[in-house]
Amino acid sequence: MAREKLDKQQVAQIFSECAVLLELKGENPFRIRSFVNTARQLQSLEGDVGEMLATGEIAKVSGIGKGTIERLEEIAKTGTLAEYEALKQAFPAGLSEMLKIPGLGAKKVRALYEHLQISSLGELEYACRENRLLALEGFGVKTQENILKGIEHVKRFQGRFLVSTARRVAERFLSELRGLAEVEKAEVAGSLRRWKETVKDVDLVVATADAAKVMDWFVGHEWVASVVGHGPTKSSVVLGNGLQVDLRAVSREQYPYALMHFTGSKEHNTVMRGRAKERGMKLNEYGLFQGEDLVKCEDEAAIYRALDLYEIPPEMREDHGEFERAVEPLATLVTREVLRGVFHAHTTDSDGSARLEEMAEACRAQGWSYLGVSDHSQSAHYANGLTVERVLRQHEEAEVLNRKWSDFVILKGIESDILMDGSLDYGEDILARFDFVIASVHSHFKMTEEAMTDRIIKAIEHPATTMLGHPTGRLLLSREGYSLEMTKIIDAAIAHGVIIEINANPYRLDIDWRFLAKACARGLLVSINPDAHSIEGLEDVVFGVGSARKGGLVPAQVFNTWPLEEVQRWLAARKRRTSGDASV
Repeated sequence: MAREKLDKQQVAQIFSECAVLLELKGENPFRIRSFVNTARQLQSLEGDVGEMLATGEIAKVSGIGKGTIERLEEIAKTGTLAEYEALKQAFPAGLSEMLKIPGLGAKKVRALYEHLQISSLGELEYACRENRLLALEGFGVKTQENILKGIEHVKRFQGRFLVSTARRVAERFLSELRGLAEVEKAEVAGSLRRWKETVKDVDLVVATADAAKVMDWFVGHEWVASVVGHGPTKSSVVLGNGLQVDLRAVSREQYPYALMHFTGSKEHNTVMRGRAKERGMKLNEYGLFQGEDLVKCEDEAAIYRALDLYEIPPEMREDHGEFERAVEPLATLVTREVLRGVFHAHTTDSDGSARLEEMAEACRAQGWSYLGVSDHSQSAHYANGLTVERVLRQHEEAEVLNRKWSDFVILKGIESDILMDGSLDYGEDILARFDFVIASVHSHFKMTEEAMTDRIIKAIEHPATTMLGHPTGRLLLSREGYSLEMTKIIDAAIAHGVIIEINANPYRLDIDWRFLAKACARGLLVSINPDAHSIEGLEDVVFGVGSARKGGLVPAQVFNTWPLEEVQRWLAARKRRTSGDASV
């Protein structure tokens, strides 16, 4: 029988992956070892596997028995193995990625999957940062630290990065560039300046009269692992974590045009060039030209004015309705400085790493006047969710602390699991004790779109629900959001006066900014919530502000820009309005 030529490396990979999947399944170690040995033998073979099958020579190879030959015959005929395909179907593909982490063997990966439903690198990283692994036997603080280090090693080859990772890099380079005597101006550009959720690289633009010296400094930076390109006006480097950084140097005169061009987006720039053309001008990274003459613009605002527009903030430059708004002055968008407090923060009472008083003091140090604490509810066993008794103890502690301060209030909340039937996670008497309730889905992600939508709407309709937490459940670069009809969710939230959070955790950034402008114009109120599990996590509000600005939101549309008295008045009024409603 004629056989297709077989790539021994590809065939060996099938056997090798079978061994990994069998180990995840907890199969007999001898069977696992057989697949491992076969993979090694195939990799070391000289000659074509298909030809050796045809001539029978394969049977003479030590360790290649009848069962292996039958599997090779099947691969030659079909291109795969039925048992291999069945094993792949039994586990999420992300488990194999997790096994690439040094020191994380199949036994531990299986435990993570079975006990915490972790099935991807992103979910694992998120769980580590929320201290979810500490309750598992065989895992500890050191294990979590080593896993996080291993994830960073694996992620350097993935090609996309969270906005938080790219921001830290950009801020370090910008700080140092602005300190160089040769640099007149420096700014981040590209998708990072637009506060996209994930980025492929970091773009920097500088104005300088000595580009060569700036470029030499850049390629010699201590963070640079390799130099991709080194030119007089543009250089590209790759850092140790795999992130590429591009630097462009222009003259002071060219700077506003270059900054606008390299900020993008491509779609926004296309519209801008079209407007220039309609007015008999030409716009590119070198300038705005009327014929051969440069239309001098000191900054980006002047470029917009020359094209009969008011300035569009960088975050909004996506050709997502911004041009229709910019025919008149845009209202001042929300900024981090106007936040008055935060909701959605966890403490050591559930899965946070700081005590309630420590989280409150950290908020006070930010100049905020309130903290809406919201530990996990009792069904969240994986996150040490609060039993009724522990809820009451936390409320007592919050009241003691509130008597201590005259300039700050802890608002007593909970992040209640939305159960599978759409109900909330405590009885009505306990729910009534909270100042606010964030309702979130944390389980049963694979429902149909209709069922998930109905589940969440039922939770929104519950009179105790104040906010909807991370509405799609997505984890960026890791897990798609669950299937739901967001327009119906938004409609229900508006109808029932429920706030939808912008979960500012850079792994989530959920609700997606693309829904914000139209929804908030119709009356939706949002809250920029850090979902903080540590004092450091409070700083994540900056990423939520970026999303809010991309949606064109002004302070009045963001609940936690309101003063404490207005927040308390709104919460109290809502409780009065809903206190007579039927329970779910």
